[in-house]
Amino acid sequence: MEEHANEAIHKGLRRIEGQVQGLQRMVAQQRACDEVLLQIAAVKAALDRVTRDLVRQHAEACLAPVADESVRQKLQRTLDQLTRM
Repeated sequence: MEEHANEAIHKGLRRIEGQVQGLQRMVAQQRACDEVLLQIAAVKAALDRVTRDLVRQHAEACLAPVADESVRQKLQRTLDQLTRM
C-alpha cells in the first residue's frame, strides 16, 4: 500500500476513534437518543469511507498490475461503481 494512502487510512481511523470516544461520553452523559443516533450514523459513514478506500487501494495495488489493459479498465469501472454505493 502506498505510504500516502496508508497515512490517509490511519487518519480516518483516528478520526473514527475520536468519534467513538465522543459517543461513549454522550452515553455516559445520558444525552438525547436522537443526538446519539446521529453520531452513530456519522461513525458508520466514516467506516464506510475507510472501507471503500481500503478496497480501492487493494484492488489498485494488488490486482491491477497483473491484469491486461481491458481488465484494468473493467476493474476501474467496477471500483468506481462500488465507491458510489
